[in-house]
Amino acid sequence: MIYLVEDETDIRELVVYTLQNTGFDVRGFPDGNAFWTAIHEKLPRLVLLDIMLPGEDGLAILKKLRSSATTRKLPVMMLTAKGTEHDKVMGLDLGADDYLPKPFGMMELVARVKSLLRRAYLDGDKTGYQIGGVVVDIPKHIVTADSHEISLTIKEFDLLVFLFKNSGIVLTRDQILEEVWGYDFDGETRTVDVHVRTLRSKLGKSGDVIQTVRGLGYKAGDVG
Repeated sequence: MIYLVEDETDIRELVVYTLQNTGFDVRGFPDGNAFWTAIHEKLPRLVLLDIMLPGEDGLAILKKLRSSATTRKLPVMMLTAKGTEHDKVMGLDLGADDYLPKPFGMMELVARVKSLLRRAYLDGDKTGYQIGGVVVDIPKHIVTADSHEISLTIKEFDLLVFLFKNSGIVLTRDQILEEVWGYDFDGETRTVDVHVRTLRSKLGKSGDVIQTVRGLGYKAGDVG
């Protein structure tokens, strides 16, 4: 089930119609009140969230989702007319897993939804990785740093797994965008930098397992 929070009726109905015809179960809500009522009854697999909403705005809703143990790992994609870099970075910093500015094409929306769901619910056969004090358990979707469990968004988790999977190899920002986001993100490599910065911060003193290679990109590896 996908939940869409969008106050503009035409957009809400079009998105719901498109995703339903692609095989998804979708429910649309005009505001936060209706959304919260539904989410207390049944958790969705993905939330599509507008920012400019009547009453409680999308960023406030996102904060609540990320502050609750029940919904903190729930994939969230922002769909909004607020498309400046500042707005995108703000949404991503608050824990959004993807950000699609309006106007957007329905085919791109469907592709991003599929990509995000695929990455959010991977059931791969690898048990995980360990570098230094950071341990990644892929099946359980758990990351610990110095024996303390770390709460990561879907994209932060995917980024860490990709870096650890290619330990010792320098990965360019474009390579990371293509692999972690699953499509061409219009060359917005700033997105990678934001996620790396947040990831390092969450890993605390073990954050230096993610190294910056000046002029090239990032790599994971023991420091010493």
